[in-house]
Amino acid sequence: MSRRTQKVGLGARFGPRYGVSVRRRATAVIKRLKQSYTCPACQYQKVKRVAAGVWNCKKCDHTFAGGVWEPFTRATVANQRIVRRSIEGATATDMAVIAQQAAVEFERQRAESAKDSESPLVEVATEGDDDATSEEE
Repeated sequence: MSRRTQKVGLGARFGPRYGVSVRRRATAVIKRLKQSYTCPACQYQKVKRVAAGVWNCKKCDHTFAGGVWEPFTRATVANQRIVRRSIEGATATDMAVIAQQAAVEFERQRAESAKDSESPLVEVATEGDDDATSEEE
């Protein structure tokens, strides 16, 4: 007979309770908790979770705050990008250029969508005007 916890993995401790989808979700979360992550200080895969949001490297003993389930979240990446830009010297002018490019792209998309939505209305109005003009002549 084959092993019974092969598919269940870390969620086997729940047994038949709670339903399949809940156990699968719990298993995914537990895997993320128990996984070793890369240390931002020494670059070794020795980071483990100490408590909710507290992570510690077993090699260099570097302790840092992170996400509850993973040490590096999407917000962490965004914050690091902002800090890196400020350190590297991305000035307000650079940020203004980026914002201006985004605004131009937004306006271009908006104009294209307005053009697509208005084109049938313009054709109907033009056809009606042409008929009216031809009747008057």
